[in-house]
Amino acid sequence: MVRECSCPRCKRPPKTLVRLPPNFKCADVICDFCGYLGQVKASTVRDIDQLPKTVLGAAWGPQQERMSSGIYFPLFLVLATKDMAAHAIYYLAADLQRAEMFVPRKPLSETARRAGWTGFIYNLEPVRAALVRLR
Repeated sequence: MVRECSCPRCKRPPKTLVRLPPNFKCADVICDFCGYLGQVKASTVRDIDQLPKTVLGAAWGPQQERMSSGIYFPLFLVLATKDMAAHAIYYLAADLQRAEMFVPRKPLSETARRAGWTGFIYNLEPVRAALVRLR
């Protein structure tokens, strides 16, 4: 769905944003023209016009390292209804992100397959007004 969007940096027409390989740290798409990187998160919602308060992130370690260095990746938030009949794409520029929107989760238990792994949650409340609907 994000492929439908133009690159926020070079403004090239849709389809220049392409998916990165799985497990690429902190980024999911790249513009194949200018190299712009972005993070994509998706959530199933009842109403695509209502932003959720939180969205699951990824691994906390790599995110925390980048934040310590002042590096943030822009966020594309894809909201879709359960039946996929409707969807919306929201965008949050990297320079509008704040550290308090990244909340570490409790590490996985010792009995979990990935014991000790820690993820994070995007708290969208501090940046709600900055999210722009693209589609």
